[in-house]
Amino acid sequence: MTDHEALSALNTDYINSVQNGDVKRFDEILAGEFYASNPDGSLVDRAGFLAQTAKPVTIKGLKADQVMIRMFGDVAIIHGRTTYTTAEGRVAQGRYTDVWAKRGGKWLAVSAHVTRG
Repeated sequence: MTDHEALSALNTDYINSVQNGDVKRFDEILAGEFYASNPDGSLVDRAGFLAQTAKPVTIKGLKADQVMIRMFGDVAIIHGRTTYTTAEGRVAQGRYTDVWAKRGGKWLAVSAHVTRG
């Protein structure tokens, strides 16, 4: 599997883990120094992100498109757009940017930034 293919699969895992509240999978793919900027403007570290992932998921049908993977050696940036349905039944969209670093042959997420409309 090429690095691009691995990152594409990890991007899918990441989106699925958000939709399904999959703390276990996130625990496997997040670097120890991971930080995320949330749609509400808060910044959370790895432990905070895992804690918020464990809470009930309020959106449905989360899908990613317009995914762009840019690689810079052992660092990659993934940009994408999301569409989903809110708890109130409204169709909405957002954007995300995730930063990945390759360590010991394994890609790990080191940063995420999410916006929602």
